[in-house]
Amino acid sequence: MPGWIPKDTLHFSPEDRAFLEPHLPPRDGSTPKPDLPFTTLTFATSLDSSLSLSPGVPTAISGPQSKAMTHYLRSRHDGILVGVGTAVADNPSLNCRIAGVGGYGSPGFDGQPRPIVVDPSARWDFTEESKLFQLCREQRGRAPWIVTALADPPAEKKALLEKYGGCYVHMDIQATDTGSHRLDWHELLVVLKRRGLRSVMIEGGAQVINSLLEPRYKSDIDMAIVTIAPTWLGQGGVVVSPQRRFDDAGTAVAAVRLANPKWYPFGEDVVLCAQIKQD
Repeated sequence: MPGWIPKDTLHFSPEDRAFLEPHLPPRDGSTPKPDLPFTTLTFATSLDSSLSLSPGVPTAISGPQSKAMTHYLRSRHDGILVGVGTAVADNPSLNCRIAGVGGYGSPGFDGQPRPIVVDPSARWDFTEESKLFQLCREQRGRAPWIVTALADPPAEKKALLEKYGGCYVHMDIQATDTGSHRLDWHELLVVLKRRGLRSVMIEGGAQVINSLLEPRYKSDIDMAIVTIAPTWLGQGGVVVSPQRRFDDAGTAVAAVRLANPKWYPFGEDVVLCAQIKQD
């Protein structure tokens, strides 16, 4: 009911928000590229560039202040995107819990991003066991859009998803010889913009982030916001490390470099905000 504040509500003061403002999507909804949403790549990492201890193991990395910051970032984006590996392993909520947004002190869904799950084979289930389903039922989060290669997803799954306002989004996703999938990220971002999302926050996991940092897609990223925690997870972790590049002479060069970096100490962590340097 309007005005009810759930126990897991987070608070992020106006003073804490100030440093982020220059790096966020414009409040008027404008975008640097007319056919694309304002796209933010954001994640929390250890000092050894790891997102988790090992594949499929949820790992808390950043401090409590950074957690509230992440939820505020969600409130400033129309959509929040993750890969199916993250959805299966973490059972994420993909909503915003900042006080005052829809479901956390206000009626409706104002401030709640649209969850987007890239799931080529439709193996992730939007069911009563998922946090997303529970939040939709309680009107504390929006139903997801599931990006899949299946032209005809299972009817029962589709019906349940559409009942709560979500949908499947069919894309041409190519399977590789190794069993993974190749998605045209530029094409997907164009589709999301056409569907009304003026800004998208991409949270992971590592495979999604690494693929977006490839030369063909990095120009589609408007901002990188990375939380760096004072910890080493150790060898064997899930690492953000895009493929190495080589120049015309065959000499190894940096895969990606950031431009105009700004470093902000925040609680236990450091927040890095920067653009992607273009070649």
